[in-house]
Amino acid sequence: MICLDEMGPESAKSFPGQRLVRADPNGERRGRAIQEIDYGRRGYGYVFGAFVPATGDAFTAPYARRTTANFVAFLERVEGWLDPAVDRVYAVLDNLRAHRAMDVLLWALVHPRWEFVFQPTYAAYLNLIEPWWKVLRSLALKGRRFETWAEVCQAVGAATHYWNGHRHPFVWGKRKRRRPARSTGIARLPVAA
Repeated sequence: MICLDEMGPESAKSFPGQRLVRADPNGERRGRAIQEIDYGRRGYGYVFGAFVPATGDAFTAPYARRTTANFVAFLERVEGWLDPAVDRVYAVLDNLRAHRAMDVLLWALVHPRWEFVFQPTYAAYLNLIEPWWKVLRSLALKGRRFETWAEVCQAVGAATHYWNGHRHPFVWGKRKRRRPARSTGIARLPVAA
């Protein structure tokens, strides 16, 4: 199973981060950390992504626009990226018009190992690439200022490379607790630590 989607439009701008304001040693009150207003249009585009939740592998490719031609070109790149030994590829997609276009369906006929699974409308949470986009934004964009779209593409590529170097299977659902939950009981004394 592979999850496919687009992130964007992302533009070359300043992305807010968490900047620490250190306490003044003299006890004076410090002001809040502020960010300058970012004016100007310095380029924008879309980041197409493929994510394999079972292994944690990710593949991203930037494109200037979100068109059917770009999506077919992205599918060709993903086909080259995937292991050729895999017999069947189930691709989870949303219902974007570019995903259901005639060119994409013709591409699927030429590549018989691919099968598209379209998620229901208003159910983005079923595509596991959506929470991975949050991780990618945190790695690539958070707290940085970009002057050009090429810098954004370079940052996304570096963040994807970093993720693939430290990848792990992506589990959908509630986080695991670090310690086991206490057993319930009436008038039970707390366990001393």
